[in-house]
Amino acid sequence: MNIDVWSDIVCPWCYIGKRRLETALSRFEHRDKITLTWRSYQLNPEAPKVATETTVQMLARKYGVSMEEAEAMQTRVRDVAAQEGLKYRLDITRSENSFDAHRLLHLAREHGKQDALKERLFAGYFLEGASLGDAETLLRMATEAGLDKDAAAQVLAGDAHADAVRADIAQARSIGVQGVPFFVLGGRYGLSGAQPADTFLQALRKAWDESAGGAAEA
Repeated sequence: MNIDVWSDIVCPWCYIGKRRLETALSRFEHRDKITLTWRSYQLNPEAPKVATETTVQMLARKYGVSMEEAEAMQTRVRDVAAQEGLKYRLDITRSENSFDAHRLLHLAREHGKQDALKERLFAGYFLEGASLGDAETLLRMATEAGLDKDAAAQVLAGDAHADAVRADIAQARSIGVQGVPFFVLGGRYGLSGAQPADTFLQALRKAWDESAGGAAEA
């Protein structure tokens, strides 16, 4: 059974959702028969490739709140992330465009490295303050995730996989995705948001029981 996950690398709830899904999968009886496909989504497609403001500044501007209120929003997210073992450094993240990172994820999918790269990008951005707009930084993280350096460099130097990124985003719109993370289990069941691990586990079992996989075991 496949799980499609629409998410954005700059979305803090998406990394939290990844961890919670992984917790649920670790308790799922048919984990070895599950595949994950990470789909592209952009929360802020107009963000510059090179950051001109911090994430806190962006939030204050976007929602019309003070810097103190924006920092409080970040603190709440950081505290939730900590419960999943993630030590967010939201004070050093910057508002940057994630499009090139998504293109690399499509390359990674072709080579069976998509989940490894997704994890590396999330960790780089949220735990290390890595720049998603810097080609050298993206190339380093891609190679650390196991991708061929020359192949990754070739993607970053051109526009390879750009259409695939746009197709993922268009598909999200077509099925009514209005925010991420968004999970589709077995092509049938959708879950929105970073749900608790128990909720994911219940959904996994339901989707499995009503899928071809579950029917095959009946």
